[in-house]
Amino acid sequence: MTPAARLSAAIELIDTIERDRVPAAKALKEWGTAHRFAGSGDRAAIAGLVWDVLRRFSSSAYLMEAATARARLIGMLRLERNMDSAAIAALFDGSRFAPAPLTEAEQTALSHRSLEGAPAPVAGDYPEWLDPHLAKVFGEDRIAEAAAMASRAPLDLRVNTLKSSRDKVLRALSHLHAKPTPWSPTGLRIELPADARNPGIQAEEDFIKGAVEVQDEGSQLAAAFTAAKPGEQVIDLCAGAGGKTLALAALMQGKGRLIATDRDKRQLAPIHERLSRAGVHNADVRTPKGEADPLADISGTADLVVIDAPCTGTGTWRRNPDAKWRMRPGALEIRLRDQAEVLERAAPLVKVGGRIAYITCSVLPEENGEQVRAFVARHPQFSIVPPEQTASVLWDKADEFAAAALRSGEGWLMTPRRTGTDGFFVSVLKKTQ
Repeated sequence: MTPAARLSAAIELIDTIERDRVPAAKALKEWGTAHRFAGSGDRAAIAGLVWDVLRRFSSSAYLMEAATARARLIGMLRLERNMDSAAIAALFDGSRFAPAPLTEAEQTALSHRSLEGAPAPVAGDYPEWLDPHLAKVFGEDRIAEAAAMASRAPLDLRVNTLKSSRDKVLRALSHLHAKPTPWSPTGLRIELPADARNPGIQAEEDFIKGAVEVQDEGSQLAAAFTAAKPGEQVIDLCAGAGGKTLALAALMQGKGRLIATDRDKRQLAPIHERLSRAGVHNADVRTPKGEADPLADISGTADLVVIDAPCTGTGTWRRNPDAKWRMRPGALEIRLRDQAEVLERAAPLVKVGGRIAYITCSVLPEENGEQVRAFVARHPQFSIVPPEQTASVLWDKADEFAAAALRSGEGWLMTPRRTGTDGFFVSVLKKTQ
């Protein structure tokens, strides 16, 4: 397919996504099935266009003064891919399979309009109802923070120190131009241009042998800030597919007792194979059965309970840009109840002197600091560990991280703009009595 034909396909897909309100991933998969003539490169390029339009869904329409799929694509090419009017016009030439030529109004918009003076939700590309929530945490910086959350994320990897070292994996993945991540001592990063396909990491020998896993650097840091140690008893209360479970196992050096569970047993399905591949032998996966509590026998014995809490996922918008447009206010209320419930389940599991690590991939204060303060008010036997103590695990980078991340009385907030990671909040609570 020509570059212009890919634009036409992207316009068709964007129209389908908006008209039928279907998730972008589903629409892209169905399009690929119906257009088997499109090669893998074509599909990747078209997907990149669609995702980038969703990143700039609001601002592109504002720039072009039109909310059509075509207008949003044109505006995205200017705002996200920094193409000038001439370059865009060259693609919109009306030839076979290409979009129709730019109209006079479209040319005028590209030449004379900008986002100057646009409302914050438009300039930052997020739903209007979230504006007061983002203003509460970021203030006047919310446009810049949200714009960074709309940009494409790199591919981050975590080296499994139970099987290898970062230097060894770095050499093995040199053909993918992998580089060390800025903060995590076990992280690697592969930068991806806008129209690039994700490299086939799952086919790499180091992945097959369990020496490396896909994990955002922010998630790696969140696991590190728990300070899980060899010999401890650690419970991963919302283990899901096991991403943080694997990171905790590496921190524990395979020593101690690691228990992974999740209220939704379907989420646990991949964890067994992942633990086996990673060479983790000290993990006990407890799958819920009926109404029985899978952790009833270990109440009050945990050194550490890790809560990778269910949340709105606002911190992962750059990886899933259509999620923010499908999110509704009621979703936040549901997640707040889920978070309070899982914190209540965690409290009796911790022994005196033990700790809870509360983690979200959200930037919303209601899910983060406010949730922690409410928990401590209900449970005065817990106190908040000063954030600078949790960041001390970064050793020589602790001060640099403290200058970059957003610190509150309850913990650390990482964001794409500040730390180059997904948005993650981490708070550590110690049981003092």
